Formats: sequence, C-alpha cells, structure tokens
Amino acid sequence: MAEANLDPVFQIQRVYLKDLSLEQPNSPEILLNQEQPGVEIQLGVDAKPVAEGLFEITVTATVHTKIEEKTVFMVEAKQAGIFEIRNIQSDQMGALLGIACPQIVYPYLRSNVADIIQRGGFPPVHMAEINFQAMYEQQQAEAMMATSEAPQILV
Repeated sequence: MAEANLDPVFQIQRVYLKDLSLEQPNSPEILLNQEQPGVEIQLGVDAKPVAEGLFEITVTATVHTKIEEKTVFMVEAKQAGIFEIRNIQSDQMGALLGIACPQIVYPYLRSNVADIIQRGGFPPVHMAEINFQAMYEQQQAEAMMATSEAPQILV
C-alpha cells in the first residue's frame, strides 16, 4: 500500500495579469498643464482558495495622479498568481498567503503598471518595494484590535 506524501509543497502554478485599465478623463487639456501632478498609490492583497491545495493571490494597485483636483491619469491593475500549497501547518498559512505569495506577484505588477503608464504617454511611475511582512503584521494587529474593541454582551 502506498503511503500518502506529506512533504510540504509550495509551487507557483501561474502568474498572470488579471485586470488592467488606464483612464485619462481630462486629456488632452490636462496634458498642456506644466504643473507637477500629485501621485497617490493604494495597494491591496487578496487570497482565496480556488481548488484543493490551490490558492489565488491577487495584488491590486491603484495609481491616481492629479493636478489640483483634476485627474491626469488613473491606473488600476490586478496581478494574480496561482500557488499550490499543501501539507503546510495551519498557523503558517496566513504568513505564506499574506507575505511570501504577494512578494512573488508584486514585481510583475510593478512592471505592468510602469509599462501601461509609459504607453499612455507619461513618464513611468516606479512603485517602491513593499515590505509585505510589515503590511501583514499591521493587518493582523488591526484585526486583533477590532476584535478586542467589539462590544461584549454580558449575560
């Protein structure tokens, strides 16, 4: 009788661009403005199971540039990866899904965002490296605070 293989498995199955959009709602007029635009970047990470032992990790970025209150351009991008993860202790899964997987996917997202901005006729916005461990730990701390601040019902 064959024994089940219980060795830990962590493999990238695929990395892919899930969604990408570039909007320039005030072109061409805004392009004549010589002011330096303000840049706002928002990031998010989502993890969900897609099959037994397979997880999709999506890193989302929104890059919004404005001059005064007018949008110069806005990019929304979702870069995803499918990871095979098996035989990993449950207390390690959160860190694996929230730190290791996004660190693999993020460089692809950075490259695609810089490329689409440049193809739109603008100098590329180079998104900084992200410390996903610090981001994950902050989210965990916020979740702990939210549960400790929840109203308690005394009976």
